[in-house]
Amino acid sequence: MYSEEKKSRNYGSIFVYCFFCFVLIVEVARFAKPYINLQNLIETEAVVEEGFMAVGNSGNLPCGSSKPSSASVRAHDEQKLSQAVTTDTRTRPPNSYCVKFQSFVTMAKQVKENGGKYESRPFSVGGYNWTLLIYPVIYIPTDSGGYVSIYVRVDNSSLITNPKDVYAEITFLAYKSSTDKYQISQETEAQRFHLFKQQWGLLQFLPIYYFENPAYGYFFEGESVVFGVDINIVKPFENWEVFSNEQNIRDPIFEWRLTKFSTRFLDSYTSDSFSSGGRNWALKVYPNGVGNATGNSLSLYLLSDQSNDKGYVEAKLRVIDQIQSNNFEKKVAAWPNATENGWGFDRFLSFADIKNTSKGFLVNDTLKLEVQILSFSKTDYYSHQSSLNVLTGDST
Repeated sequence: MYSEEKKSRNYGSIFVYCFFCFVLIVEVARFAKPYINLQNLIETEAVVEEGFMAVGNSGNLPCGSSKPSSASVRAHDEQKLSQAVTTDTRTRPPNSYCVKFQSFVTMAKQVKENGGKYESRPFSVGGYNWTLLIYPVIYIPTDSGGYVSIYVRVDNSSLITNPKDVYAEITFLAYKSSTDKYQISQETEAQRFHLFKQQWGLLQFLPIYYFENPAYGYFFEGESVVFGVDINIVKPFENWEVFSNEQNIRDPIFEWRLTKFSTRFLDSYTSDSFSSGGRNWALKVYPNGVGNATGNSLSLYLLSDQSNDKGYVEAKLRVIDQIQSNNFEKKVAAWPNATENGWGFDRFLSFADIKNTSKGFLVNDTLKLEVQILSFSKTDYYSHQSSLNVLTGDST
């Protein structure tokens, strides 16, 4: 009886142990399941988001388009993100060259034996020879249906005879007969062509199925389609100016004695021309004032002998105290503020101060004026090759 009771207890212990293990496994699976589902959800959302990015960047409507695989999406996005291309429509035809295929489908089959491309005959734009390259199906990502690729290439011989970088704004076009307009893709920046980069274009110009199904509106006269290109050469500048400031002034001070001041009857008087800093100048004075200073103050200006000089000038204008050397001075630091292309002041010095004998400005009916030129701006103008030398520092 003891042995039977012991045996019964052993079976009960085994049962309890197994039940505990079962509960433990169930609980572990329950806690682990959300994590597994979360990982799957993250991966699924990443693929879905990537797919929406591809559709948004491709320029194709999501309706009626097949679902791209993740591999094709990544290649597609990299291609689009590497180019700043805008798309639009217009009625104006290509301005540089045009290619018409009477049967696009036939051409697409024939060029498989020619590296998969159609190459136009050379045409001239801006003094350079170009060719238009059309690949009916060069890029075939999985499940995408493929794209028509289009390129323009500058002829090597043109670059050898004229070995300069060529900057050109490129626009590719395809005629859509259903709307009687051209579908265009245009690079937002001018492309640089040179001996080591002779070709540029769009790997994904338009989906190939646009040109395989007449319902998309690109066919006319049966199976005819038209492609074209605008090549607008961006010419380098030919005229240039350099703005600088002259500060090391030679002979900066000029003195002018205005005799018989009280009997001067003209509105204004101008000094003889003088040279300072390699430029010719003059002083101009209105003894009875000008503008809102008329009748109460002396007006004084520094003038340049260069017509239409609109530069910046720093100078000190003075009326000299001929007794105590207690000069009256005003500094001008400005662009021209006078109708005569001058720099100065309407209200420079009042009549009351001039006539005050204790100040020593008017002695023996002579007024002594002075200017000290501190600095002035200058603009040098160049054209064509000389402008390039200035910019590059080449003095030859």
